[in-house]
Amino acid sequence: MTIQAINVRNQFKGRIKEILRGDVLSEIDVQTPSGIVTSVITTRSVDELGLQVGSEVVALVKSTEVSIAKL
Repeated sequence: MTIQAINVRNQFKGRIKEILRGDVLSEIDVQTPSGIVTSVITTRSVDELGLQVGSEVVALVKSTEVSIAKL
Protein backbone atom coordinates (compact mmCIF):
# COMPACT_ATOMS: atom_id res chain seq x y z
CA MET A 1 0.00 0.00 0.00
CA THR A 2 1.22 3.49 -0.83
CA ILE A 3 -0.35 6.87 -0.40
CA GLN A 4 -0.26 8.30 -3.91
CA ALA A 5 -2.04 11.59 -3.21
CA ILE A 6 0.98 12.85 -1.27
CA ASN A 7 4.11 13.90 -3.14
CA VAL A 8 6.55 12.03 -0.91
CA ARG A 9 8.60 9.34 -2.60
CA ASN A 10 10.15 7.81 0.53
CA GLN A 11 7.32 5.76 2.03
CA PHE A 12 8.03 2.98 4.51
CA LYS A 13 5.17 0.65 5.45
CA GLY A 14 5.47 -0.82 8.92
CA ARG A 15 3.99 -1.34 12.36
CA ILE A 16 4.36 0.84 15.42
CA LYS A 17 6.85 -0.82 17.75
CA GLU A 18 6.91 1.72 20.56
CA ILE A 19 5.30 5.03 21.56
CA LEU A 20 7.01 7.27 24.10
CA ARG A 21 4.29 9.73 25.12
CA GLY A 22 5.04 13.19 26.38
CA ASP A 23 2.79 16.01 27.46
CA VAL A 24 3.12 17.81 24.10
CA LEU A 25 5.29 15.62 21.84
CA SER A 26 5.51 11.86 21.43
CA GLU A 27 8.18 9.68 19.82
CA ILE A 28 6.91 6.93 17.53
CA ASP A 29 9.14 3.99 16.51
CA VAL A 30 7.95 2.23 13.36
CA GLN A 31 9.40 -1.19 12.48
CA THR A 32 9.83 -1.40 8.70
CA PRO A 33 11.52 -4.00 6.49
CA SER A 34 14.43 -1.52 6.21
CA GLY A 35 14.74 -1.04 9.98
CA ILE A 36 13.24 1.31 12.55
CA VAL A 37 12.02 4.75 11.49
CA THR A 38 11.45 7.20 14.35
CA SER A 39 9.10 10.17 14.18
CA VAL A 40 8.35 12.90 16.70
CA ILE A 41 4.78 14.18 16.41
CA THR A 42 2.37 15.96 18.71
CA THR A 43 0.68 13.83 21.33
CA ARG A 44 -2.61 15.31 20.13
CA SER A 45 -1.93 13.78 16.69
CA VAL A 46 -1.19 10.40 18.28
CA ASP A 47 -4.59 10.53 19.97
CA GLU A 48 -6.51 11.88 16.95
CA LEU A 49 -5.02 9.19 14.67
CA GLY A 50 -5.70 6.48 17.25
CA LEU A 51 -2.08 5.30 17.07
CA GLN A 52 -1.05 2.44 19.31
CA VAL A 53 1.61 -0.23 19.42
CA GLY A 54 0.90 -2.69 16.60
CA SER A 55 -0.92 -0.18 14.37
CA GLU A 56 -0.06 -0.55 10.68
CA VAL A 57 1.19 2.80 9.35
CA VAL A 58 3.17 4.37 6.53
CA ALA A 59 6.13 6.55 7.51
CA LEU A 60 6.49 9.36 4.99
CA VAL A 61 10.01 10.82 4.87
CA LYS A 62 10.79 14.13 3.19
CA SER A 63 14.08 15.83 3.81
CA THR A 64 16.09 18.59 2.20
CA GLU A 65 19.34 17.41 3.74
CA VAL A 66 20.95 14.11 4.64
CA SER A 67 24.27 14.27 6.50
CA ILE A 68 26.92 11.54 6.31
CA ALA A 69 29.69 10.84 8.82
CA LYS A 70 32.55 8.41 8.26
CA LEU A 71 32.70 5.56 10.76
